[in-house]
Amino acid sequence: MTTPHTIAVLGLGRMGDAIATRLAAQGWDVVGWTRSGRTSVTVRTTSDPNDAVAKADLVILALFDGPACRQVLDRVCDSLRADAIVLNTSTIAPAEASELARQFGPSYVHAPVLGSVPAASTGALRILAAAEAEQDALDRVRPVLTTLGTVRRVDDAFTAAALKLIANNSLAGSVLALRDALRQADALGLPRAQVLDVLELGALGGLVARKRVFLIDQSDAAAAEFTIGALAKDMALLAAASNTPLRSATGVADTPADLEADIAVAATTPAVQDAVLAPLRAYIRGHATGDPSHFRDAFLSTAHIEGIRDGAFVSWPLDEYCALFHGRPAPDEPTRSRRIDAIDVHGTVATATMTLSHGADTFTDVFLLVHVDDGWRIANKAYHRHS
Repeated sequence: MTTPHTIAVLGLGRMGDAIATRLAAQGWDVVGWTRSGRTSVTVRTTSDPNDAVAKADLVILALFDGPACRQVLDRVCDSLRADAIVLNTSTIAPAEASELARQFGPSYVHAPVLGSVPAASTGALRILAAAEAEQDALDRVRPVLTTLGTVRRVDDAFTAAALKLIANNSLAGSVLALRDALRQADALGLPRAQVLDVLELGALGGLVARKRVFLIDQSDAAAAEFTIGALAKDMALLAAASNTPLRSATGVADTPADLEADIAVAATTPAVQDAVLAPLRAYIRGHATGDPSHFRDAFLSTAHIEGIRDGAFVSWPLDEYCALFHGRPAPDEPTRSRRIDAIDVHGTVATATMTLSHGADTFTDVFLLVHVDDGWRIANKAYHRHS
């Protein structure tokens, strides 16, 4: 077993530069290269990746995605030393990781990392490392990995890549949960600083404490550690790899903020505009008053209302649906309630769900909305009746 002495770091973005800087500070001979031509203030760099890898015992990839890994490795493959190890810290699709592992065999270690720039700088990353069980590649690079953080060995490259995406999904969920909390607090008129103080006491406390500077309208005071664009990319990879619905994939990607901003900025985006909610509120007024004119304000004239009624599928045109209402509230209207549960806007279309508690029955309404010349309208509604 030979410990690497010369390390090439390919990719000097936020994480790559932090990794290279940490290793150089701990005495490793490090040379860096990046596709953008960016130089590091702390690490020796070269303009040619082939120069970087020609003398390297260890080649670390710290790149944005799978295609970038493939392009860079294709570019330097003829310059790799026969005994060099490729250590890939990039977050890529499980299938991409498996393919690279097959191509490079015992010379490849897939090691995505949990943690952002501060953790890399202090050697506090948590590293999911996979290599062929019969080979000593992981043992050879372990001194380097332990310089960067704590190593957890996993079975194979596919598993390591998949686990990294799952971990980032939990992070995306926390960001979206924090966004919901801040939006509700804003709606209630609560002071942001007071809300953050209380949130630090709960399940989101760690995230709030680490990201507070980005949550109090001082985002320019700190550099992004993990960007919205990178997290959105990871969620798209997970959704594609799992082939299952993933709300965080659209929740992060549709954030109306700079993709190069820190992920915490995604939690500060305001709630949807009242214009999108207007037809849903008109729909609520129609039920509350029994006045069908509110439904005509809410729906397009071509809309249909569909669901199962008395065991049979119904698809009412708007006129037929409005005929069910007679201009007066239901006798038990004071006990009824309605709430908008979720709304997702995608440019000129939106989806929404609503819960209606009407006496002994509860309805789940699902809406498709479109933006037309005079504003937002409901194009169609489907419902389920819970008896």
